[in-house]
Amino acid sequence: MIGAWSKAAELARATPPERNRCADLLRALSIGVVVFGHWLMAAPYVDADGPHAEHVLSFAPWTHFLTWGLQVMPVFFFVGGYSNALSWRSAVRRGVPFGAWLRGRGERLLAPVLPVVCVWAVLGAIGHACGVSPGVIRVASISALIPTWFLAVYLLVIPLVPFAARAGERFGMASIVAPAAAAVLVDVGYFRFGLHGPGWVNYLLVWLAVHQLGFAWLDGRVASRASSLLWAVGGLAVLVATTELGPWPRSLVGVPGEEFSNTTPPHVPILAVAAFQFGLARFLEPTLNRMLAGLRAWTATVLINGLIMTIFLWHSTVMMLSFGASLWLADGLGLRALPNTGEWWLAKIPWVLLFTAILAVLAGPLSLLERVPKSDAKHPPPWLTIVGCLCACAGLAQLTLGGVGGDGPLGLRVVPLLLPWIGAELAGLGPLGRLARRKPNGA
Repeated sequence: MIGAWSKAAELARATPPERNRCADLLRALSIGVVVFGHWLMAAPYVDADGPHAEHVLSFAPWTHFLTWGLQVMPVFFFVGGYSNALSWRSAVRRGVPFGAWLRGRGERLLAPVLPVVCVWAVLGAIGHACGVSPGVIRVASISALIPTWFLAVYLLVIPLVPFAARAGERFGMASIVAPAAAAVLVDVGYFRFGLHGPGWVNYLLVWLAVHQLGFAWLDGRVASRASSLLWAVGGLAVLVATTELGPWPRSLVGVPGEEFSNTTPPHVPILAVAAFQFGLARFLEPTLNRMLAGLRAWTATVLINGLIMTIFLWHSTVMMLSFGASLWLADGLGLRALPNTGEWWLAKIPWVLLFTAILAVLAGPLSLLERVPKSDAKHPPPWLTIVGCLCACAGLAQLTLGGVGGDGPLGLRVVPLLLPWIGAELAGLGPLGRLARRKPNGA
């Protein structure tokens, strides 16, 4: 850890003064909120009938309000939009072709996720061979792979960045309003006329609108304290109105057993909380940047951002394996309290401390799996990279919704498990492509 801090401090000292450090801090803070939220909301327990995999939102309706603070994926998307806009414009200035830029962004997503998919394929096969019920394998793997839905959607968005950049430059804030308005119309059809099929289009419309906020940020829009505060207050007002007066659920994450979810597919309240968070971020940006001028705060931010994908993708796996170890090796130690009781809330403290300690130890070694060798070897054309991204997106989406267990060989869902790997290879980002790039001139 001392070595990691020293390396991060070295990078921190070399940071150009023009860098907007607030964006990096928001990314680091939001990952912490996501990790803590997942650890907090998971509610497995053991009683006389055996183990149960539950969610605290099902036991305690009052916790639905907590999701208003814990649902920070919009921050990920508009910070990602800011980063993608900055990266794309830099690539254009330097004459970097779209295909090379897209591969570079794709590497940041696919390289880290493939080891997670592989681990859960192996765990699913072992569980099947040991007689673990398909239901347990399904629930455990869905819980562990739930972070990958973000990557699935992001893989849809990044090929659109050049068009999004052009739209932002030409139409300004209208490039945000247009997909947001289309998402509202889709929601009207979804809730008023029961058109649930077209509702899945909102995965693209909602998150594209939120991603586009990053372009507005880079262009200096919503810069004044008054305008940013208006966005925050307006977004919060819409959030309250839609969830308290409209048909949308109060929780901003899915609640097991409820008919509707604000995230599957995403609905208007996600746009509302995105507006609130964007306005708040812009309002606090000057203060946060002044704070990050200090070496210690900026070094911590650099350190976390260097491990951010590792933390994001593996935190749920750490949690599920810890619960499994308690259940099968320690007779359910720490899992005997009924969710939402005082004893259960107290037990959350040692669990979260345990998860944090394990993840802190494993984050460094696991991050090594994400490193991709650089090479001048020939890459596939851009269209094939896009096809690969879409293929990987399809596989990750299916794994997020259905887990790894199924009726295939070794008790696995073979097609969803293979699609991310096939997509990575088509895009030139998979293990075989990496092996080829290690050889001089691809020989």
